[in-house]
Amino acid sequence: MTVLRQQDLNKGRTAWERWREAAAALMNEGGDGEPGAGRADRAGLAHRLTISPDLPRPVWAMAVRYSLFLLEWRAPGEGVEVRVAPWGAIKILDGPASDPHNLTPPDVIELEPDVWLRLAAGVTAWSEEKDAGRITAVGERDDLSDLLPL
Repeated sequence: MTVLRQQDLNKGRTAWERWREAAAALMNEGGDGEPGAGRADRAGLAHRLTISPDLPRPVWAMAVRYSLFLLEWRAPGEGVEVRVAPWGAIKILDGPASDPHNLTPPDVIELEPDVWLRLAAGVTAWSEEKDAGRITAVGERDDLSDLLPL
């Protein structure tokens, strides 16, 4: 289930880099340093959980699609569906696929775009976003922390 067309790979890569650079700048404004730094600092965590660069919608869309493409490439399969509405959904990891009557696999993870991009960029960790209630996950394979950051 391709989330990004071949001719859009360069646009996606550029958007992903632009989002990461903007997020890093916001991290520096919060005195938290590089993404992933100071994870034990609660004030730093609160700041990192709000990182959401003010970029045009098309940049967000391409950054999400490109990062989902990277995840799909890293962990191919049909067992877990990762949804980042409204811009993409992919199936990853080996495991039981959907049955013919229900196109949704047994494991589904849903994230908002800002949550997904923070995780993919390493701004926040899976456990931090999960503890903050920002990840909806159903199924046995509801933790992507081994695959992130990208």
